[in-house]
Amino acid sequence: MSDGDDNDSWPDIDDDDETYGADDDRGWNEDTVDDSFDRENENEGRATQLIDDHGNLFGVVNVIDALVVLLTLAVVVAGISLVFGGAIGGGGGLETTYATLDLGTQPDEVVTALNEGDTHTADSVAGNLTITDLYTVPDGNQPRAIARVRIEGTLGDEALTYDGAPLRLGRSLTIATNRYEVSGSIRGVGNASTLNIAQTDLVVEDTIDVEDAEQLTVGDEIRIDRRTIGTVESVNQYGTGSPNRVQVVVGLSVATLRDGDTLRYGLTPVERGSRILLPADEYDINGQIIAVGTSEPPGTATDRTVTLRLSEVRDTIADSYQPGMTEMTGGETVAEVTAVDVRPSTVVTTAESGAVKANDHPINRDVTMTAELSVRETPSGIQFKGDPLRQGNRITLDVGSTTIRPTVESIR
Repeated sequence: MSDGDDNDSWPDIDDDDETYGADDDRGWNEDTVDDSFDRENENEGRATQLIDDHGNLFGVVNVIDALVVLLTLAVVVAGISLVFGGAIGGGGGLETTYATLDLGTQPDEVVTALNEGDTHTADSVAGNLTITDLYTVPDGNQPRAIARVRIEGTLGDEALTYDGAPLRLGRSLTIATNRYEVSGSIRGVGNASTLNIAQTDLVVEDTIDVEDAEQLTVGDEIRIDRRTIGTVESVNQYGTGSPNRVQVVVGLSVATLRDGDTLRYGLTPVERGSRILLPADEYDINGQIIAVGTSEPPGTATDRTVTLRLSEVRDTIADSYQPGMTEMTGGETVAEVTAVDVRPSTVVTTAESGAVKANDHPINRDVTMTAELSVRETPSGIQFKGDPLRQGNRITLDVGSTTIRPTVESIR
């Protein structure tokens, strides 16, 4: 490579070329630089006019006063946010608790629509309510619903606030979905997500139609819509003296709600003497509770021999009473007549002389029976078909096509 012969590779740069000073797109000329400096000086002058010589912003507000105002506003906003749980600006959290709501009696279609997981959002403030547990029982012509709900609200003054007010006992809350709207009063507040439901054994007695009694069997379910609230565990049926009515003693296991020290079936205390409604698919039982804690009738099953007496019975009827007459229920023998003694009834007449004479009645008969009865011995005494068996009491025997009501003369 020789000196001065490289013109093809590197072009000469002439001193007269205005490579960085010509009026082309690659550089500045002198006029452009001067204009730039003029604009910078003008902007700087404007910036200096924002604060005048007296320290006033735009010549009106003192800068220190403006800073104090801004700081005060920041403190106020922060304080409000703290008091209201950070609701301002969306930073506040929600607290959770649970409550029991008595929704009262509701139409069947509403109870059918109620479900665990249904949620209602409060209208006025942040927070919502969700059903976590349900308890339904019959109550007259409509079912009653009691719900456990999870409530999300804000905490203030040491009490949880939902929809603008504390969760006080007796306060009414609304649950509204796209399928129903119900309201219920608060019966309790706590940390449990479920209701305190217990399966309780009990025995009830009722008198029902023969057609319903024929449908009553062990294993029947007591239901409210799709929810099973009880099961029939034992059945005993007895005649009543009416061909169309039957006394039933039914043992059950039912869902009850514990309210402190009290078990309740809906709002009814589960105790002897209370009456509860038990709907099954084919029948309803409006039973009076006679025992709690067992699904078997009270006492111990045993047999007793009794002497029974009927007085002043027409002879044709008395002659129809025979040993071997039996009352059956559920395939079991309840009573069996083992002996019958028929004698003319006594009629007392007074002669004209004043003499009193006892004579046989020409038509009426006195009947004495011996019978074996299936009874239950309880702490309060012997019971036959759920009723006390005592000397002098009358009992009812349905023996085939005949119903008799003799008086108990003795019990052995």
